[in-house]
Amino acid sequence: MQEGAHLESLISEYEELLLQSAQSESTAAEVNLKLLVGALYKSADWTERGADMIVRLATAYGAFVLRNALALAVALGTEDGELGF
Repeated sequence: MQEGAHLESLISEYEELLLQSAQSESTAAEVNLKLLVGALYKSADWTERGADMIVRLATAYGAFVLRNALALAVALGTEDGELGF
């Protein structure tokens, strides 16, 4: 699968997990992050440590920085990083 298609698939999967983790019918701003970490662990094949880290990265850095980091990782051919997630 090409990177763009893979990314779109992950976004759809994570949007569904966000809806499941929301406090009510609401926006991502009202998501319970602990529930989201648990959902990533249970449903998205992440370890608890990995799920916690990607939630932290997403909330701390946001899409602009992470989009550029993704592009650089793809260009470098880095599939799994040094931290071993």
